[in-house]
This record gives sequence, structure tokens and C-alpha cells, in this order.
Amino acid sequence: MSVRTALLMSAALLLGGCEVSSEIGKECTLVRKASAEEETTFGRKFMPILEKEVAPKQDFISFGSIECEDLICVRDAAFPRATNEDGTVNQNAEAKGYCSKECVEGSNACEVKDTSGVLEGLPERMGCRALLLDQDTLEALRSSDEAFYRRTFGENNSPFFCAGAPVAQSSN
Repeated sequence: MSVRTALLMSAALLLGGCEVSSEIGKECTLVRKASAEEETTFGRKFMPILEKEVAPKQDFISFGSIECEDLICVRDAAFPRATNEDGTVNQNAEAKGYCSKECVEGSNACEVKDTSGVLEGLPERMGCRALLLDQDTLEALRSSDEAFYRRTFGENNSPFFCAGAPVAQSSN
């Protein structure tokens, strides 16, 4: 067997055993762009968002989370808030969410493949849904002020992301 054939066979065997992993659903910290003063003081471009900065029971999306392969961290309305020992919201805790990615409406691209460290019940709720403004509004914003659009939404061009579906309210 030639060296070339041996290398090709080795590569095929190695690649055949590789499993594509995904970070969808893994916990992450919501971030925002640092102010010039924060960047100078802390030496980083992004700062963690605190619980007091996130409205309760609303979807929230954060671009730039280095904990996620696609740099997108999402917190859906049902995601639990950080609490103190007495059960009250810890307003100064870093707000958490889970890794997400852009998706195509109606696709099954949001499957949580590794459930270790994933919030219980999230994999069953995960799907592709709009979290931002609708597509027409995003395009209108981009057309009217490209610089503002890029500062706000980065390179994102779609309102659809992998996120937990809303949890039905129980009627008491």
C-alpha cells in the first residue's frame, strides 16, 4: 500500500468517527457592547448584562457571547432569572441565557444534540422562531440607516433564531 493511500484511508477513518457537535441550548451570559470608558477600564469589548437590565418574561437576544460558537445568546420569556436565597431576583447577577444560532423558519436546525448542562425542558421547547422585528422592518431599518443597523444588529439579517417556544400560561 502506498503512503498516499494509507494517508487517505486514515483521514477517512478519522473523519468518519467525528460527530458534529452543537452548543445550542448550552448556558451563556448575555452581553452588550462596552462603552468606550468600560473598554478602557476593563479591557474588553463586551460587558455582561445584569438581571436588572432585562425585563421579566420577555425574549432577549444578545450578540457577541464568546461562550457560543455563533456568538448568539438568547433568553426566552420562560428562562429562570438569577435569584437570591430568599427567592427574590438578584438584580446585580449576570443575566444568563442559552446559545442559539440563526435559522430558517420551518427548519429543524434547532435540535439540542447534547443535553448535558442544558436547562430541563428546553430541548422539547426548542424551535426556529422570530425573536427580533419582522423581516420587512429589519430590511427597512437597514435601508434607512445602515450604520445604526450594524451597531444594533451586527451582521444579522434574519429575525429567526433557535429559541424555546413560549410556555403556555396555566389558567387558575
